[in-house]
Amino acid sequence: MSREVLLLVDALAREKNVDKDVVFGALEHALAQATKKRYDGDVDIRVNIDRETGQFESFRRWHVVPDEAGLQLPDQEVLHFEAKEQIADIEVDDYIEEPIESVDFGRRFAQDTKQVVLQRIRDAEREQILVDFLERGDSLVTGTIKRLERGDAIVESGKIEARLPRDQMIPKENLRIGDRVRAYILRIDRNVRGPQVILSRTAPEFIMKLFELEVPEIEQGSLEVKSAARDPGVRAKIAVFTNDKRIDPIGTCVGMRGSRVQAVTGELGGERVDIVLWSEDPAQFVIGALAPANVLSIVVDEEKHAMDVVVDEENLAIAIGRSGQNVRLASELTGWKINIMTAEESADKSALETAAIRLIFMDKLDVDQEVADILVEEGFTSLEEVAYVPISEMLEIESFDQETVNELRTRARDALVSEAIASEEGLDGMEEGLVNLDGMDRITAGKLGLAKVKTIRAFAGLAYDEFGAILALPADRARQLIENEFEDVTDDEMKLIDAKYDERAKALQTKAWSLVDVK
Repeated sequence: MSREVLLLVDALAREKNVDKDVVFGALEHALAQATKKRYDGDVDIRVNIDRETGQFESFRRWHVVPDEAGLQLPDQEVLHFEAKEQIADIEVDDYIEEPIESVDFGRRFAQDTKQVVLQRIRDAEREQILVDFLERGDSLVTGTIKRLERGDAIVESGKIEARLPRDQMIPKENLRIGDRVRAYILRIDRNVRGPQVILSRTAPEFIMKLFELEVPEIEQGSLEVKSAARDPGVRAKIAVFTNDKRIDPIGTCVGMRGSRVQAVTGELGGERVDIVLWSEDPAQFVIGALAPANVLSIVVDEEKHAMDVVVDEENLAIAIGRSGQNVRLASELTGWKINIMTAEESADKSALETAAIRLIFMDKLDVDQEVADILVEEGFTSLEEVAYVPISEMLEIESFDQETVNELRTRARDALVSEAIASEEGLDGMEEGLVNLDGMDRITAGKLGLAKVKTIRAFAGLAYDEFGAILALPADRARQLIENEFEDVTDDEMKLIDAKYDERAKALQTKAWSLVDVK
């Protein structure tokens, strides 16, 4: 029997021109599969063939899993505490093995399992080809379209077959069998039988690599492409940067008479490319990304990672672009959410936010409008700032003396404590899915609970002004407004509601809607 094993391994190794270890591994797998058929359950079998003698042993084995995890595959797993009863020093992720009777290895078995062995050898060959290909470190593939499968193109590059999915082709691109094509390696999918290299001609990385090919300074390291954003086949933006003051980053990428950028554009089916100077200053980077629009001013919100960009009426359409294309690409390029607005819209938003902050101070600190306005004018935007900024900063306000400052700080802290306690009370009896909703915090969840909104379905059903009232106003007043359908809402209260219902609130409710739809 051992001699037949060695003869089979030797014959297959020579026939398929592969290492004997590959054949031994494939044969061990085939023997394990054959042994497994003796059992009713989905057991785990390991076979070991001695490379020198051809003798082989078979084992049934169990994977040791943590006690708290439980058994997901009872025929293949054993809990840690049970395993320790057999082997005292065994660890989680080790295996317990039990010798079992091996299958007979005869001529008939060899014939029956030859296809299984050959398939494993083919898989090993394909894996080796893939490993050799990846070791070259190439990010781009240039090859010929060998065939089309359900709209996807199969690209042959040397010994590798890669797949270019239909949704990764440039729109309106008409690729045919025999065409030469260049694409970016998007990912490697080892779970499929067919081509495992997945390509893309729409990924932002593709345009970055194309510029690397056309611009020697990038490959040399004196120029860097920081980021890219694309509307494939139509328009793209790339951000470039250099520490070398002798190099003009934009001019270098454009090339003599536009030769370099035109080469990239030609590869991308005429896609227009805007080259932007990258800046460490986010605001400056956004201004450059919005070109050719001229920006009047920018307000940066670090917490929301957003910027309000003010342009004049003449530049509004340019800044936004056709169907929002310019601002969308600028946002993707910079990684910042960009809100384009006119000077008038900016002033209205600022007035609304000021009114909302004023109302919060008047309500929570129990002060008149004059004191609230002083706090706003001095740059205070929240109760936390009033409560915890250094006292020396508040004492610099001419209108406030030591006693006033101490009283304001005490009231702010008391209001925050009361709000926190009330919010915790609101969590009582609340649906766990609502408390743990992605983006939800305990303060907001508590306010919802105080307003008797305690399930995801009830939350998803709130109108925007109802949610705004819950966020902005004391619980009793918020409930009253909701129950009365806002019949007696004041102008000041509506300003506060509008100011509180921001993008984050919309995102929370959108997630709740999706969960309700799933249910």
